[in-house]
This record gives sequence, C-alpha cells and structure tokens, in this order.
Amino acid sequence: MQTFIKIHPNDNVIVALQDIAVGTVLEITNSLTVTAVNDIPAGHKMAITDITADSEIIKYGSRIGFAKEAIKCGDWVHVHNLKTGLGDLLEYTYEPVFKGAPARNSTENFNTPEISLEEWFSDKEILNELPSTFMGFKRSDGKVGVRNEIWVIPTVGCVSNVATAIAKQANTMLSGTIDEVIAFPHPYGCSQMGDDQENSRQIIADLINHPNAGGVLVLGLGCENSSIDILKPYIGDYDDKRVKFLVAQECEDEIETSLELIKELINYAGSTRREPISVDKLVIGMKCGGSDGLSGITANPLVGRFSDMLIAKGGSTILTEVPEMFGAETILMNRCANEGLFNQTVSLINDFKNYFKSHNQTIYENPSPGNKKGGISTLEDKSLGCTQKSGSSPVRGVLAYGETVKVPGLNLLSAPGNDLVASTALATSGAHIVLFTTGRGTPFASPVPTMKIATNSILASKKNNWIDFNAGVLVENKSMDEVVKEFYNYIIEVASGKKVCSEIAGFHDMAIFKQGVTL
Repeated sequence: MQTFIKIHPNDNVIVALQDIAVGTVLEITNSLTVTAVNDIPAGHKMAITDITADSEIIKYGSRIGFAKEAIKCGDWVHVHNLKTGLGDLLEYTYEPVFKGAPARNSTENFNTPEISLEEWFSDKEILNELPSTFMGFKRSDGKVGVRNEIWVIPTVGCVSNVATAIAKQANTMLSGTIDEVIAFPHPYGCSQMGDDQENSRQIIADLINHPNAGGVLVLGLGCENSSIDILKPYIGDYDDKRVKFLVAQECEDEIETSLELIKELINYAGSTRREPISVDKLVIGMKCGGSDGLSGITANPLVGRFSDMLIAKGGSTILTEVPEMFGAETILMNRCANEGLFNQTVSLINDFKNYFKSHNQTIYENPSPGNKKGGISTLEDKSLGCTQKSGSSPVRGVLAYGETVKVPGLNLLSAPGNDLVASTALATSGAHIVLFTTGRGTPFASPVPTMKIATNSILASKKNNWIDFNAGVLVENKSMDEVVKEFYNYIIEVASGKKVCSEIAGFHDMAIFKQGVTL
C-alpha cells in the first residue's frame, strides 16, 4: 500500500494513506522530498510547501479553507491551523461546462438540450462489458421493483407499534416470491402544521407508491390529521389489489383484520416473478456518512464512476445532502444541462442556507467529530469529497423534498445530511437502492436496500457484518477500472435479489425530515 496520495497536481497538501511518523522522508515527486514535522494520522493532510497565514489550502485542486497561521512544509494540516473560507448567501454565475448547454441569458426554452455522451463519458469499452439488464419485478403501473415485499405503513405514530406487531405476525404467512413483510413506524401524521405536515403526507404517499413493495397495507387510526381519506389525493391512482386500507378505530380487532388483508396482498404479489429488465429503469440513491480522509479518494469516486456508467446506459442516480454541497456547489451548478436547472440548483443551495439562518444556526458548521477524527477539517473539505459521488455527468433534474425522479440521469435532491433522513428521502424520491459510503461504519438501513461501501480496508475487515463492498482496495492493489466493474456487477446482483448486510440483519429504518411546530 502506498504511503500517501496527492489528489490533484495543484494541491499544496497530500493525504496520508497510513500513519506517517515524525521524521519520515517522503518523495512527493522526482524533484521534491518532504520530511514530516509531526506525526500524521492516516486520512489526514500534510503540507508539501510552506503556506503563509491566510493563504489558501488546496486539495482536490480546489480551496478547502485558509491557513489560520503560517504552516511549514511537512506540518500536519487540520482544524488547529485551517479555517473555512465560506460565507453566507452568495451570488452565482452560470458557466456551463458542456457544449450542449445553452449560453447564459439564452432565449431558448429551458428544455434539456442534447449533450452528447462523448462530452462527459469516456469509458465506452468498459461500458460494453457490463450487464444491461437486471432481474426485477414489473408492476401493473409500469414501474419496476428490485424487491417484492409487503409494507405496513402507518398514517400516524399512534399505530406504529400496531404496524410492527402486524408485520411480525405476518412474516409467518410468507409464500410465493414475497421477500418479507416490513413495518415502517414513525412518530408523525398528527399535531403538525403547514409544510411540516405536507412533507409527512408526501413522504408517506411516496412510500405507498414505491415499486419495491409488491403490496401495501396503509394502517390509519381514524382521528389523525393525515387520515387515510386525507392521504388518498397524495397517493393518486393506485391498484386496489396492491394497496389496502384499514382504519383501526373502525374495526373490532385491527391486528386480526390486518392479517386477513395482508394474506390477500401476499396472494396477489407472491405470484409475481423476477424477469429481465433494462438497467435504464434503475434509480440509485447516493449518500455518505461517517466520512474519513479516504472518502473523497476511494469510495466516493467509485460511486461517481458507477453513476456515470449507469447514466450512460440510460439509468438514473440521485445525489442529496445539500449542506454537504456547500463549498462545492459551483461544480454541480456548472454541470447543469440548462440555465433553468442552474437557477433551480441556486435555489436548492440558498433555500437550505436560509433554513439554517431562520433557526439562528451557523451555515458553515464544521464537520462532525467522527469526520474530524478521520481527517476532514472543513465543510469545503467534506463537500469536495462528497460531490465526487456525482461523477461527471450533466445534472438533468433538481428535486424538492418528497418529489420523485421524472427525468433520467443525475438528479439533485433537497434533503439534509442526516443519514436516516437523507436515505429515506432518496428512497421516497424513487431510489431502488441506496449506496452509502462510509469511513467510520454504520449499521442503519432505509426503506430500500442500503449498501455500505467502506473507504478503507481496516473498516471493511473489522465490520464485515455492516460493510457490503470495500473501496479501500483502490489505494492498495487494484485499479479503478477493475474495481468499478466488480462494483457495477455487485449492484446488479443486489438489484436482482442479493441481500445486503442490513437486510440480512433485518434492519429497515425510516425517518421523515421534521421542519415545523409540533402542537
């Protein structure tokens, strides 16, 4: 394994790939050697030139902050001598990187222009080697799923424990191709106001319509704000063989009656069989959490490379965690396929900044303690690594929280960085699978298969009950071309029924973005 990596030719720091002891002499280039002035932990940064106070620290070829003080060549660079360079609301200018994108102030309509594959994708040979189909389930509404589950979805928190009890008993009734009966308890659906209540209704409706569920029992109480009758317009048209409703206050034994309805759902959905489906139907969510100094070097670029390949085959990916775009947002803005999408992305960023400001919170709060321990020093540092997951493709869609994907390609989704909330948001926007990169590790799940990708081999080995794929080999003995082919094929296996670790453990989490007053 190599000792360090210089990510971009213009960087004035390197990243340690293993612990570097004080006094170690490193050959950066043929003409540059640097001696470590401090012990440098793995994942952390070391200066490779003298940096004066208030000068830029460059990583990924971009600024990740400013030096708080003079930094000597060979010094450890971290929160003690590096500060953010970010401010509050900014003015942005559309500078499209693709020839197919219309120029600023174009009089054309903001329809997505034709941007040729050649402009952003160069892996044609590898692409032809990869599968173009997976084995999935076709639904009556034309959607496809990668699982055939029965979901019990409460409309309100008052019946969440009942939903859990129903699912537990119903799992003794499985037949046919049904994978599992799953309840999604939550504390919402009543005592909410305004947009907060609207968001909960939309997320619940999105779950009901998700194609990974072959059948759904919607369990209401009867007196809640978000009752079944209120929810139905949000759900829209539905197949009454696939979706059943029960109001607990209107029946004598809600568990017994629910089990009868679930038996009908199992009989209906259990006869569905997997069949070959084009990968252009796949929607994949992308998320990171518990990042470390290798996140932007191994796992996130791997996910970005996969995203480009899936999109080149006609599929879709969704990138979220808006606060973790701060500092790298112009990279995404300038990849927007037209100025209309650029304007939507500006609003995506500034609306979230205003959300912070409305709660009197610092917009550019430093990364979490785990991130800092892993070597990430500023929000720019984390954001530039985080956005590696977006690959290089054009931005084709910008989604509000709770909005589902409508345009194939790369979509940006409004949601916070919180792991459970963001992953749930990805699922309810239509993601069949969530790819979750991590340098620290986490066992959580979401409503859809949540694949954990380790940034380093130590984590992958230590927590193999959590980790599904090890991207750490990218700084050891494998090339990106080799690993991305393995990764793509593994995702096709998961889409075709292979369970990820969190599914094997029986974990199915759901969290709604709480934004308003509770009555």
